Amino acid sequence: MFRKKQLSLRVLIVLSLLLLPYSYSIQEVTAAQSSSQIDAMLVVDASNSMKKSDPDKIGNEAMKMFIDMLSVQGDKVGIISYTDKIQREKALLEIKSAADKEDLKQFIDELDRGPYTDVAVGIKEAVKVLLQGADPTHEPMIVLLADGNNDFDKAKGRTEQQSAQELEQAIADANKSGIPVYTIGLNADGKLNKDALADISKKTGGKPFSTNTADDLPQILSEIFASHLKLKIVPVQSMTGNGSFQDVIINVPNNNVLEANISIMSAQPVEVKLTDPTGASKTIPANDILYSKSKSYSLLKLLTPMNGDWKLQVKGVAKDKIDINLVFNYDVELAMDPFASNTYKKGDKIDIVSYLTSNGQKLQNSTLYQNMNAKLVVKDIDSGDTKEIQMTNTGDRFEGTYQVADQHDYEIMVIAEDKSLYRETPAVKISAKPGGATPSKPTATPTPEAGKDEKPFPILAVVGGVIALAAILAAAYFILAAVKKANRGFVGQMVIEIRDENTGEKTYPQYKKLNGFKGKVNLHQLLQLAPELRETEKIIFEPSKNDWLLLKNGSTVNIEKSGRVMDASKGLDIKGGDRISLSLQSVDKTIMIEYLV
Repeated sequence: MFRKKQLSLRVLIVLSLLLLPYSYSIQEVTAAQSSSQIDAMLVVDASNSMKKSDPDKIGNEAMKMFIDMLSVQGDKVGIISYTDKIQREKALLEIKSAADKEDLKQFIDELDRGPYTDVAVGIKEAVKVLLQGADPTHEPMIVLLADGNNDFDKAKGRTEQQSAQELEQAIADANKSGIPVYTIGLNADGKLNKDALADISKKTGGKPFSTNTADDLPQILSEIFASHLKLKIVPVQSMTGNGSFQDVIINVPNNNVLEANISIMSAQPVEVKLTDPTGASKTIPANDILYSKSKSYSLLKLLTPMNGDWKLQVKGVAKDKIDINLVFNYDVELAMDPFASNTYKKGDKIDIVSYLTSNGQKLQNSTLYQNMNAKLVVKDIDSGDTKEIQMTNTGDRFEGTYQVADQHDYEIMVIAEDKSLYRETPAVKISAKPGGATPSKPTATPTPEAGKDEKPFPILAVVGGVIALAAILAAAYFILAAVKKANRGFVGQMVIEIRDENTGEKTYPQYKKLNGFKGKVNLHQLLQLAPELRETEKIIFEPSKNDWLLLKNGSTVNIEKSGRVMDASKGLDIKGGDRISLSLQSVDKTIMIEYLV
């Protein structure tokens, strides 16, 4: 059953706080922020059944709010809309400005719907995009929004078994590459296959969500955002709109906050006012207060706000329900001192020290420790049992001791949290099995008596060994060269325009910076994976000497440079200032590219 939406106002306030040490300058903020950056693919079921499940396209609004919650710069987002084929697709776009977020949100607004559904199509493409374009220093993730089971076009002959096999392979690829899939099932008609969606999340390390109404989607997207970055949602209060401004207190705990996101979900427009902790009214928008809005939500982003109680005033329609939550995001990690050894005996005691870090350095701000609790989590790998041991908070670190219980292998980690912050260390493996605690001593080799049992010097063996060593070194050289080539970075950017040969119309120039790619990039990625331009997948660019590009054409597309058709099958050098054009006869379009360094 859907909830009635007349005069319904949902206000979701999400506060994202990234904390830095007091001594950080604004220029250093961006580098520290990178520790929590993500590469997200938003995958949405665009089948016609979604007209019933989500008639007001609240799912689209929730995805746009998710984008606005992301950092001011650095995160990457891509979008896939699917039925039994890819309807629309946008490659990973690195957010560098408010204009980039608007570009992504406009793409969402333009999504349409069509017949049939095949979830394997959407997941497979999302994994492919992340494997090709994700930043290895970012946290990859997939968010899947679907409303039911597969529905195949019988004319195409696609079977459930074929789809299942394709989906299992995509899930395996995602799991192998550390890409969690968060699934959201819309169960409007009661036919949602919850188990199938939950299985996708379980096998990839994500989390499954399901709801009977699209109204819950903004809250669910917020929970996914918090869960992926190991954050917490803190309920604050609920209220009912009365047609007048009502006060909401947002507490910024200290001066280390980099940015705070305040998201307001509403069925109708709302008015907002903001007062800082000194009592001064703030102008919205301003240099340090960014403001974005859509038809069902508004978002305030406060940059480096002062600590203390901020007063947010929200004016909504009378009798509307207002729900408020906070999500705190700190740019801190939890670390453990290295253990003295990774091998122990039953009964040994291991002293463990853990502490918060920021930008690789131990955090000097002890105020973050005040309300935090920490515990040791010890997993017995052999038995599967897990034991938790409370640690002591000394004010600037956590201390604890674990006594090895048995001759088993163990994984040890620390979890620290308070009502708004959750962090965990990577798990450390130790062994207490016999033979593992004390390294075996090398066996002594008796010295033969002089002149007894002496054998001739093995010249052939030594020569053979030298030859083998030389071969190994040569192989290592070529392997290292290949690895270096695969990780070589790009410089500069491309200016891309597309002309429709039937109408003569030309797109606005698109500026594609290349420094986010490593090793190689295909033109289809740069064209945001537009399905009609799929044949450009086989047109590859690689970084070359002197900041040039090497273009390799494995397609049937004609490539012209300086008015001449070029054979780029074995490689074509592109230097700064060069212009090329590519004729796609199958779709009657010409792609014009200028390389700028």
